Amino acid sequence: MSPPGTPPQAVAETADHAANHDMRWWILAVLGVAQLMVILDNTVVNIALPTAQHALGFSTADRQWVVTAYSLAFGSLLLLGGRIGDIFGRKRTLIIGLAGFAGASAIGGASVNFPMLVTARTVQGAFGALLAPSVLALLTTTFTDLRERGKAFAIYGGIAGAGGALGLLLGGILTSYASWRWTLYINLVFAAIATTGALLWLKNDKAASRDPLDIPGLLLVTSGLFCLVYGFSHAETTAWSNPFTIGFLVVGVILLASFALLEPRVPHPLLPPRIVRNRTRGGSILAMLLASMGLFGVFLFLTYYMQETLRFSPVKTGIAFLPMIAALAGMAQVSNRVLLPRVGPKVIVPIGLLMNAAALYLLHRVGLHSSYVSHVLPYLLLLGLGFGLSLAPSFSTGTLGLKPSDAGVGSATLNTAQQVGGSIGTALLNTLAASAAAAYLVGRAITPASVQAAAVHSYTTAFLYSSLIFVVAAVIAGLVLPRGNMRALSGRAPDGTGGTGADSRPSAGVISGGTTQRPVGLRASPASHPRR
Repeated sequence: MSPPGTPPQAVAETADHAANHDMRWWILAVLGVAQLMVILDNTVVNIALPTAQHALGFSTADRQWVVTAYSLAFGSLLLLGGRIGDIFGRKRTLIIGLAGFAGASAIGGASVNFPMLVTARTVQGAFGALLAPSVLALLTTTFTDLRERGKAFAIYGGIAGAGGALGLLLGGILTSYASWRWTLYINLVFAAIATTGALLWLKNDKAASRDPLDIPGLLLVTSGLFCLVYGFSHAETTAWSNPFTIGFLVVGVILLASFALLEPRVPHPLLPPRIVRNRTRGGSILAMLLASMGLFGVFLFLTYYMQETLRFSPVKTGIAFLPMIAALAGMAQVSNRVLLPRVGPKVIVPIGLLMNAAALYLLHRVGLHSSYVSHVLPYLLLLGLGFGLSLAPSFSTGTLGLKPSDAGVGSATLNTAQQVGGSIGTALLNTLAASAAAAYLVGRAITPASVQAAAVHSYTTAFLYSSLIFVVAAVIAGLVLPRGNMRALSGRAPDGTGGTGADSRPSAGVISGGTTQRPVGLRASPASHPRR
């Protein structure tokens, strides 16, 4: 029982942690399945789009809306989804998100026309925005011991990083041997497993925050993210100079700038400034944003290269990514369990990003007659190691030290950075690749050979610019992330704005009634949690 006068948020944290601690590894399995479902969905559906287009009879111009509808709903509603989890309880939002995502997937799989499919994808995105922050917030509040946190986030980071490549394999298998509809129906299997586990093992569901919802901030950030994601999607299908593209991007930037100015001035902000002002979390969010931009240079254009130039089937393309997944999963374990506790993110995250940059630079030298074994596989392995050192640890450091009442919206901020970065990267790299292909053909005879050479030139241009993005990400991460290992960083005040001090006093927690309620990620040894 908590001492008299303990704040409700501290009581919620203590109760949630005590109830879930004994089942924490089963809970990790549940959260891993839920996260895998969300990550897989985009690439699985992308592989199936040409087949779905043929079956439902919609145009190539309309095809982009199957992806854009999901991205708009998911990207614009993430912060709201995170705050809903903080207010109403994360077990509830997790289960509602799983049920809604599965229901929308079933409707999408049963689609008889294009509007039905796009509507289902929009609803999928909305429930995904409720689901994804709850998964990361529950992981953050369940694993507070530093050593166990490293193991848990190694698994989560491996799933998050490898899910896209696994989606290529699963999408290829389902499309080739079953039906495009099963790329959506498969989510019902994942959702059923995760929902059953959540009902069995998540024991408590107390709200971590009772603050009223920041309606002006909600309207500004939701509208701003919607305009931003739509603007980048529109640029991908039209041009950067298109009036609608410019208009949506400008309005999006203005709305988000207004949101940033508003939040420090309201009593109960939707996104408390302390979440992003902390250098550990802020640097991780920036690294996630920039790395997600470059990440699409790997999956999108390398998939094009293997299928269009090397003539790999969708299934063979998915298999070709498996060595990268293995390298990523192995390095995620090493980075989260060994390197982060010893040297911290300031060293390993920039090194991982530079490894990604080197791999993509080397990939930009592939040609029409390059071999997968000699010219692609070595760099895929290097990419996997780089992602394991950079992206995988960023999920842990991006949520380090969050108060329980901030865990939902803090997790949503990291997810938003990933989603917006992906939207920017897709639009930017597609535009650069298309321009490179057009420039290559100037003054050349239009023949099948020259068109194929132009396509390869467009892919290698995208690889080169992706490499530059990773270099920029490494420089920014190296400048912003503070020095110190995980124990030192987690001991600092969780809502501090500096991140360079060495405040590791117990008073960094919430002290009430003689009991120290520490922020998430602050417990340093198993002795902090007597086992029952």
